[in-house]
Amino acid sequence: MENLKTLQGSGDESLVILQSLICLLREKNLLSRADIEELCDRVALRAKQCENAPFPCSENIATAAATEMARIGGYIGTRYGGKHRRGTISGGH
Repeated sequence: MENLKTLQGSGDESLVILQSLICLLREKNLLSRADIEELCDRVALRAKQCENAPFPCSENIATAAATEMARIGGYIGTRYGGKHRRGTISGGH
């Protein structure tokens, strides 16, 4: 049980699972590049409004999540390509 307690709260396991899930959904064309860009924007918006979000969270954690989501979005855009959203210009994409 000690190992379970050590792992709880680190978030690393969830991050690996979610990264893998996002990549899998993109590979299967269930998520478009535009969908991923929208997700990046939503995570970034949540970081800016973390105190007023429906699910309040720490500003540091929300900012780290936005940074990680942008990194994932950049990787997926490079790896799998696809069309960007119409009419918007996203930084880093």
